[in-house]
Amino acid sequence: MKYIFLVALTFLITSSVSAQVLTNKEGNYTEADTLRGSLRPERAYDVQKYHLKLKVEPEKQFISGSNTISFIPEEELPTIQIDLFKNMKVDSIIHRGEKLQYERKHNAVFVDLKEALPKNTLDSIEFHYSGHPTVAKNAPWDGGFVWDEDENGDHWIGVAVQGTGASLWYPNKDHQSDEPEEVQLDIAVPNGLMNVSNGQFLGEKDLGDGFTQWSWKTVNPINNYNVMINIANYEHFSDSYKDLQLDYYVLPYNLEKAKKQFAEVIPMMDCFYEKFGEYPFVEDGFKLVETPYLGMEHQSAVAYGNEYMMGYLGNDLSGTGIGLKWDFIIIHESGHEWYGNSITANDIADMWIHEGFTSYTEAVYIECRWGKEEALEYLKGTRRGIGNSEPIIGDYGVNSEGSGDMYPKGANLLNTIRSIYDDDELWWKTLKDYTETYKHQTIDTEQVEQFFNNAVEVDLKPVFDQYLRHAALPQLQLKKEDGKISYRWKADVENFSMPVDVFINEKEIRLNPTTNWKTLSQKVKNKNDITLNDKEFYVDLKFLD
Repeated sequence: MKYIFLVALTFLITSSVSAQVLTNKEGNYTEADTLRGSLRPERAYDVQKYHLKLKVEPEKQFISGSNTISFIPEEELPTIQIDLFKNMKVDSIIHRGEKLQYERKHNAVFVDLKEALPKNTLDSIEFHYSGHPTVAKNAPWDGGFVWDEDENGDHWIGVAVQGTGASLWYPNKDHQSDEPEEVQLDIAVPNGLMNVSNGQFLGEKDLGDGFTQWSWKTVNPINNYNVMINIANYEHFSDSYKDLQLDYYVLPYNLEKAKKQFAEVIPMMDCFYEKFGEYPFVEDGFKLVETPYLGMEHQSAVAYGNEYMMGYLGNDLSGTGIGLKWDFIIIHESGHEWYGNSITANDIADMWIHEGFTSYTEAVYIECRWGKEEALEYLKGTRRGIGNSEPIIGDYGVNSEGSGDMYPKGANLLNTIRSIYDDDELWWKTLKDYTETYKHQTIDTEQVEQFFNNAVEVDLKPVFDQYLRHAALPQLQLKKEDGKISYRWKADVENFSMPVDVFINEKEIRLNPTTNWKTLSQKVKNKNDITLNDKEFYVDLKFLD
């Protein structure tokens, strides 16, 4: 993507980064939204495993197969809800050797289990299906299959469904709060092509009908939208980092480019291991897979389509030049392995838990490589993509994300909290403890708030409230009366308070404003002698007449 004007560059790039997840309907929700976003009685079960057996026919853009869903009912379960897009055909649903009756409503399938299944007992159903899955018009910014060809005329196929839903192409419990403990994918593709999926490679098998089955398996919990297929005539090369297997799958003519570009994975792992802890899916390995779309955080099989450029397709999100020192897709999408894949939001209304933290990993990587000042400059630069027009948190229970500000504003919120801590040793310890405490878990915003609040004496609750649940920034107001400077916060949160650092006559001091006026003890000749430490605090500053 090439952009001419700075404003257009900021808007378009920020929109591109966030568009895959954003489906906010501003309160105009439908029954389909509720079926997808809520945890109804028919969803009172805990998924244990998906075993997906699928045949992919590129010439017809057609898929067919089954998903065996192993689950444990959490309550007596007479009817089970499985999600599958309504354009896909249900061929049959089998339970204990018998076909079951079902009813379809929007993108949900309600299966009559004949007799209520007892709670806390492992069971399974086989869901056979087929059809022409939705084709993405502009992946990954809309969900669907990408049926493409490489420069050699070979099929090159990918899928991206975050936000749209994994039920676009396979039947599952399509809610982020429930992750299967393991997934096996047996994917048959035309001979001469390879399928690369999540986890470890189990082997390939010639089926004798012009198709070869490629089998993969994960042994860690995984988001539905991360379960993935990537089909091409791939070349494979590998490396290792400590005890972590690194595998790379690229188009043949890009092999040498990839070997050079993907070398950045090693310093990235150095940084992320130090700051966030061990890679959370060591048993499943780490992969970068070249895809016919820009990129996605597919767990243990990260999609890469940045065309072997530095920055974001050769552009810098921050406008500082710092973003051109590293490959945005490698760093951002891999950062999601810790934040989004390992730690997952229960409801997509809390997607800032994925995107805010992962956007912050960009600055962490910069700090590891080039120092804190450049990291702060980069973060400040990314603010040009923030609208501050809608809250970051969306509406719960209706499959609704909040504002795209969740990316740069979420990262700048975390940097502001780091500055409130005013103790880098404590900050890095808390961030790492958080990452390891909630490893392989689904959580909500309140848990995040509590964790970071417990580590410091300052009450962060009003800070989280203002930045996440309201659109506007807190405004630090100053006025001069009778030769003295007074200050206070203006915010949506009642009785808002937050420490902030300012420079007075070039000397940095910490203020503790509230919503009531306070007076500076320092003498100030004019308002220009007071400036905000705006690299470390993301707030609004206004001098009142």
